Amino acid sequence: MPENGRPLTPHTLSVRAARTLSNPTLTIPQMLAETPRWLLQLLPWVDVPGGVYQINRRRIVLRQSDRIAAQLINDKATIEPQALRALSLLRGADDNLLNAITELLVEEQREAGEDIYKEGDPGQKFYIIVRGKVEIATTDAHGEKLRLALYGEGDFFGETAFLNDWRHTTTAQALIPSVFLALERSRFRALLDSSQSLRTSFEALVQARESGARHNVYGEAAIEIASYGQSEEPELQRTFVDYDETPRQVHLRTIQALIRLHTRTTDLYNNVYDQLREQLRLTIEGIKEREESEILNDPEHGLLHVAPPAQRLRTRSGPPTPDDLDDLLTRVWKEPAFFLAHPRAIAAFGRECTRRGVPPPTVHLFGSPFLTWRGVPLVPSDKVPINRSVGARVPHVTNRSAESSAGLSSILLLRVGEAKQGVVGLHQVGLPGEQLPGLSVRFMGIDNYSTASYLVTLYFSSAVLTEDALAVLENVEVGNYHDYEE
Repeated sequence: MPENGRPLTPHTLSVRAARTLSNPTLTIPQMLAETPRWLLQLLPWVDVPGGVYQINRRRIVLRQSDRIAAQLINDKATIEPQALRALSLLRGADDNLLNAITELLVEEQREAGEDIYKEGDPGQKFYIIVRGKVEIATTDAHGEKLRLALYGEGDFFGETAFLNDWRHTTTAQALIPSVFLALERSRFRALLDSSQSLRTSFEALVQARESGARHNVYGEAAIEIASYGQSEEPELQRTFVDYDETPRQVHLRTIQALIRLHTRTTDLYNNVYDQLREQLRLTIEGIKEREESEILNDPEHGLLHVAPPAQRLRTRSGPPTPDDLDDLLTRVWKEPAFFLAHPRAIAAFGRECTRRGVPPPTVHLFGSPFLTWRGVPLVPSDKVPINRSVGARVPHVTNRSAESSAGLSSILLLRVGEAKQGVVGLHQVGLPGEQLPGLSVRFMGIDNYSTASYLVTLYFSSAVLTEDALAVLENVEVGNYHDYEE
């Protein structure tokens, strides 16, 4: 401190002055957005020289039903007639029949815990879930309740009401306040009785389904195979394996970036780190991050969007429980490779395991620890989105509190590899200027401002070879915590 207003005489060389003779130790530029990108490392990659990957399949003669798109507009349940084509029975229906059926749909509401039908009730209605969650259950031989299915938005049940009189062998109960579009069998039969053209159209659909080619449990055209004892000599049936005549093709997608760098920068400031190399490194890291995000979230080919309804499950109560992951394993039981989830979803699963007293084991992969369930690792990725809409309400439902959520996400389960008919990554190797498989860097010249340009291009995609190679657990609540008694 100064004494009598005069500065102190320095007794030694100051630190600031000393630093002028010292060189700092530099790091390469750091990047917070860089992640391990485990998905890209765990996916087997297939070289696609022609840029198109064709998935050849056995012919499907009985396609599974899809979810029916319905929505609430101004608190009123609505549906487009063409959306009914998601129902396998109505896939080939003409527009007149679809329009007529749509006009017969009536909105219904159920409160939480209210029965929609009970075991033994006549099967008189076809239901489309617009909002809500429905449990289908039955009673076993010991009188215990067995949950058979859990339905949500876009799912439907009771479609047998289109065909004949029957009685329910299960019960259906709304777990939360729900909104439906329902079609009564009596009204549908009256519609057919009132119009010969509609009756003829519908009967043709039923006949086509009943007289269709034989198929296995997966809907594929059957292969006739004989099995008999040593003393029998039956005439063998003729058969062949039919192929899909219009196989699905996956085209490689493109990610590009144009790097511009003044020649003065690369000429004068390369004494420690190569400026161009660092620009390319950070750009390539950003492109690879985008690649992993596209493989998961692309609306056309993303893994979160291509799973069929039969491979999409909903959580029982919101948080991901061991039961929910067990259900995923029943969907991808043929050599499952790994779960993929947001880190917060994995943490939520860990909390549910802790609550039940079944802490999941840990395995080390790539030098890092991963939680596992039934021996299958849970791999984290921040590219799995979290829907953070909080306080969302179910419209047109009264006498209930708001449905709130700290975030809803998804958990995927994959089988991988071509040999296992699983999920594969696609790229093309051997590109001009290739830096990584499928990624190239090309010099584009120097403009009149002494600025050099470099084009960075990545070609990639992914493919799911068979439907049972991928399953998705939807509506996973990641913000649920438990209080434990001391």
